[in-house]
Amino acid sequence: MSFVQTFRRQLRLNAFCAPRRCLASQSAPATAPAHPEAGTAPTKTDAPALAESSCTENTVLVGVNYLKGQPEVLAQADDAYPPWLWTLLQPKQIPDDGPGGKGEKIRLRKANRQRIRDQNFMKTQ
Repeated sequence: MSFVQTFRRQLRLNAFCAPRRCLASQSAPATAPAHPEAGTAPTKTDAPALAESSCTENTVLVGVNYLKGQPEVLAQADDAYPPWLWTLLQPKQIPDDGPGGKGEKIRLRKANRQRIRDQNFMKTQ
């Protein structure tokens, strides 16, 4: 293997291991009341609080506008965006519908993919 091939291989490996940026929510976590009443039980009908955006209104979003000669893209108020936008980062709920159901098929497929990845990794060692 030549020096150039080794260098190219290293660049390809670094492309997959690049650090990823995550946007953190600046909202405060919800707190439970200090003294809950003894006769009441927590209800599950309460809607989960939607996350707020990490940008304030009218913040210039750098990198979003990639066309020349266009005005800068500004962040809007949180209520201007559709409600489904704030649920995109929540983990997907897999239904537990018994044996042979959709949930089991999804779990088996995920386990099979991981097994294939592990086998391919061991072949390179």
